[in-house]
Amino acid sequence: MKFTFVTLFSNLVKGYFQDSILKRAIDKDIFSVDYLNPRDFSNNKHFKVDDTAVGGGAGMVMNPQPLFTALDTLKKQEEDIHIIFMTPVAKPFSQNDAKRLAKKSHIAFVSGRYEGIDERVIEEYADEVFSIGDYILTGGELASLVICDAVSRNIDGVLGNSDSLSIESFETPLLEAPSFSKPKNYEGNCVPSEYLKGNHSKIRTLKIALSECKTKFFRPEQHLKHKITKR
Repeated sequence: MKFTFVTLFSNLVKGYFQDSILKRAIDKDIFSVDYLNPRDFSNNKHFKVDDTAVGGGAGMVMNPQPLFTALDTLKKQEEDIHIIFMTPVAKPFSQNDAKRLAKKSHIAFVSGRYEGIDERVIEEYADEVFSIGDYILTGGELASLVICDAVSRNIDGVLGNSDSLSIESFETPLLEAPSFSKPKNYEGNCVPSEYLKGNHSKIRTLKIALSECKTKFFRPEQHLKHKITKR
């Protein structure tokens, strides 16, 4: 698997892969990461990549030429590349998307800046567009990292214990049950006693009950989906 970040600010992305699980996966050649700066493809003598919006409006828009040229270059290098644009004007990204995209061989994340990307670029090159929530960010880099992280941990070999994927939130309609570590008693706050008795059947039943409580409180729409699924 290969990830390419198409961004004006690669330094905002690079640091995320310098530590922890994802760094180990890169060191093991499970996946690789590279970067493409649209500014390097600008025909403008000052390497500009933005211009005023046609039709008026505040702010600048990333103009098509640098991105057209950059993405043409990517597609010539590898026809099978899957190009994803980050935009709040898109469907929400989900865990099912992460699992599906983990089977791709090469994903490019295109990060917008300013007031966004000229729509003609998205129409020409987007295989998919995603939003990570109903809010606005300064740029698409954070959203790209969120999706890359979610996708990469579903690639075989990235997690030390692949079984941990099966118990996470959104693998079912229920949110994941609360987790606890040692010590069993910390300043008077105790781990639920059932966790300590070694009866795995009862622990599993308790975890399901706690998952239902947490889901009902935080995500009632997911809890309703769970109730429908159980029927």
